[in-house]
Amino acid sequence: MVDHAIAVVFLVSFAARVGLPVPAAPVLVVAGGLAAVAEPALLATMVLAAVLANVLGDGVWFYTGRTYGYRFMRLLCKISISPDSCVRRSETLIGRWGGMSLVAAKFVPGVSVVAPPMAGALGMSTPRFLAFETAAALLWAGVFLGLGWLFREQIQAVLDALANAGSVATAALVIVLAAMLALRWWRRRAMLRITSMPRATIDELFALMEGEAPPIVVDVRGEAGIQVDPRRIPGALPIPLKALQQRRADLPFEDRGREIILYCSCPNEVSAALAAQALMARGFVRARPLAGGLEAWVEAGRPTTQH
Repeated sequence: MVDHAIAVVFLVSFAARVGLPVPAAPVLVVAGGLAAVAEPALLATMVLAAVLANVLGDGVWFYTGRTYGYRFMRLLCKISISPDSCVRRSETLIGRWGGMSLVAAKFVPGVSVVAPPMAGALGMSTPRFLAFETAAALLWAGVFLGLGWLFREQIQAVLDALANAGSVATAALVIVLAAMLALRWWRRRAMLRITSMPRATIDELFALMEGEAPPIVVDVRGEAGIQVDPRRIPGALPIPLKALQQRRADLPFEDRGREIILYCSCPNEVSAALAAQALMARGFVRARPLAGGLEAWVEAGRPTTQH
């Protein structure tokens, strides 16, 4: 860090933006503290390096999202460490904040890598993206480098303690990292247990739709998810998960004994399962998520329409 401060700041910031599990924020705090102690003039160059790395890294995701759209978003959320919340959180952030979501995403774990490709998939213009991305990068770099500058004496004391602790400090850091990953895994398993319920298969839904009493089909994706992938199962009603959970949706059906099939585009059908739970709590006892969601329906060669 002392000998190659600018290169370290650039590489760590770029790695974080392309999605590698690198603790960029703590590194920038340390870099700011070292710059304040050793060479204050380095701070401005560190900010520029971090901003450039942010723009380049997020720019890769932005143009990938614009080029491949929903297919890339689906892949990105599948490989995310928190795939069940990846789609829902990114849709909520983009839908609520628009371009400002690129600023907010810098400080929201699990969404920072998703916001740029989502913005590209939703058709954000390049000048608009660059303007928000540059502002976001300046704020992000300024916050963490500034914290290091302010707390330079405490940071130096911590670094001295870590250096003296040697292998003990390394073991402690490994334990903390393992604990964080274990917590993520536990939360994911808990979510899967909560949403564990019978699923309707693609063939079963298609047969029901061809029958005399077709089921009610509900698309629970958010507005941003529908913009990214406007396809839908024919006849599906667009009712977002949040509206169902908060009971804000005026349901266009009253028969509580009728079959209701809900689908989404999220891993493990989590949004559809949560929506089914919300409906069952209101007395619609035959609500079920569709196994595989919209992706499985399309892959099975079943027909779709456009929203």
